[in-house]
This record gives sequence, C-alpha cells and structure tokens, in this order.
Amino acid sequence: MKKFGKMGAALLLTLSMTMLGACGNSNGGNTAANAGKNGNAATEAPAADNGGKTAGKSITLGFSQVGAESGWRSANTKSIQDSAKEAGYTLKFSDAQQKQENQIKALRSFIQQKVDVISFSPVVESGWDTVLKEAKAAGIPVVLTDRAVDSKDTSLYVTFLGSDFVEEGRKAGQWLTEQYKDAAEDVNIVELQGTTGSAPANDRMAGFAEVIKGNPHLKIIASQTGDFTRAKGKEVMQAFLKANKDIDVLYAHNDDMALGAIQAIEAAGLKPGQDIKIISVDAVKDGMQAASEGKINFIVECNPLLGPQLMQVVQDIVDGKTVEPRIVTEETTFTSEQAKEALPSREY
Repeated sequence: MKKFGKMGAALLLTLSMTMLGACGNSNGGNTAANAGKNGNAATEAPAADNGGKTAGKSITLGFSQVGAESGWRSANTKSIQDSAKEAGYTLKFSDAQQKQENQIKALRSFIQQKVDVISFSPVVESGWDTVLKEAKAAGIPVVLTDRAVDSKDTSLYVTFLGSDFVEEGRKAGQWLTEQYKDAAEDVNIVELQGTTGSAPANDRMAGFAEVIKGNPHLKIIASQTGDFTRAKGKEVMQAFLKANKDIDVLYAHNDDMALGAIQAIEAAGLKPGQDIKIISVDAVKDGMQAASEGKINFIVECNPLLGPQLMQVVQDIVDGKTVEPRIVTEETTFTSEQAKEALPSREY
C-alpha cells in the first residue's frame, strides 16, 4: 500500500506539472494586445510564436517602410537598419515605394517566412484588416511605427510607436495664432498636405485647423497634396502662386515639400520667410538649414530616429513583457534662431 501511494503521488505530481505548463502557454495563439481598448494604460505583449526557438537565438524582424520620399524617411530607415544590426537581429526589410499593394505583399511575405515580429509604417490609414488578421492567425505580433491604421480592432497590433501628428499640427497652429493675434485683416494661408489618406497628412491638417479656427482672420485659401516630396511641393506651390495673388503663409506638412515650395517662391521673385511666412514639420537637416537662413520661420520636430525604441519593443514582445499600447516620441519646435543654434549638432 505504501509503495502504491508513492507511485500515485508521483503520477499526480506529473499530471499537475503538465496542466500548469499548458496554462502558462495559454496565450500562445493570442498574437496582439488590445492597444488602447477600453482605456487600458498598458497591455501584456504576447510572446512571439517563434516556432519553438529558444532564448539566445537571433530575433527576425520583418519591416516594411513607406518609401524613400524624403530626408526624414531616409533617416528613419537608417535608424531602424543600424539599430537592428546593433541589437543582433535579422532584419527583413522592404521598401513599399509609397504603394499600399507593395506593402501588403511584403507583410504576406514576412508571414510566409515566419518572422518573429512584423513592423511597418503604413502608407495610408485604411485597408489593413485582412492582412493584419492573417498575421494574427499566423501567431506573429505586429508593431506600427510612425503611422497609425484606422482599424477598429486594436487587437490586430500590439502597439503604435511614433509621433502625435495631431499635436504637431496644433503646435504649428499655435505658433501662427500667436504671430497674428493682433491681425485686423485676413491672413491668407496655403497648405501643402502630405500623401492623401496617410495618418500624418490627416492629423497634421486636423490639429492645425483645430487651433487656427479660434482666429477668424486666419483663412486657408488653398490646400492640396504634395505627396511629402520636394518635387511635388515645388509643383503645387507654383500652382498656388499662379492662382492666388496674395499669399501670406505656407503651412507644409513636411520639410521636403517646404523646400520645394521655397524654390517656387524664389523663382516667383518673392522672399521665403519674409513675403510668405513658412511653417513646416520634421526638422531634418535641410529644413533646419533653411530655417537658420530665415527661409522657414517655424519647424515642428518629428523625430525619425525610432530604431532603438523599436528594437526594445520587439525584444519586450518576444520576452512576453508588458508593452504600452501607444508610445509617443519626445519632440520639440524650432524658430529660425533656435534652428541656427541646434544645426551644428543635428543628427539628421
């Protein structure tokens, strides 16, 4: 009887350990956290379903970039590539060339390759649910960087790492409102929007409009996309100048469009920063140089160096640690004088 009791106890202990192990792995199929759902401040990142890989082996990250449309984007790409190398990760990198269909194809390729984590900067906000559901079904967590998606199902991604684009628009509007707080006449504003349907274009436009509506003299007389590129910014600004004789302010959603617009303004015999006040977003080196020369009056910073933060998020996800559903980067603003002071030590 004593011998049987010992065997029974051993069997019971084995069964208990087996059940405990199964409970501890119950989140294996849940591949994305409820980012921001029900007001949660943070969520526990589901560990990547890495096919039984053991600790210490290289993490494989699949990253799809929007393109190389600007100096900001190039700096962002370099930061991610350098940070992945420094972290010892295997990086599967894809350039979408500003086309959503290319990006969706890249995400599906990452799923087929069974990467540990997928990250991407969405070309536009809409149209991602299907491919994100495919990633979730494959057990691959997704991290959004720089740009958000408008999916109502926030369980399809773990977190969104990037700037607060609405706040960037507000900062631009606040500076302008302060400059013209005593205006007795209308101030005519033209707006160079980013890529149509993209999160930064939508949000920077919304934040700016929200603030300037408090001053009835601040009027946007023309608004058109410049696709975040210097060439298109120049082209659209030329059209603005031909159609509108009296332009007081240009609000550009990024530095590259502002720099293209400056070429058009100078070609028209006007002085950028004087005849037409210029507000921009990004604060890349070329933009800061133009600001230091007085050609751009105010720049709202949008930090592209997201690589180190992204690699930490990826590591936390693989380790099953808690990840905030929204990670906002720290950024500032620059007047022309401040840009002149900051330019010598500017990293990007």
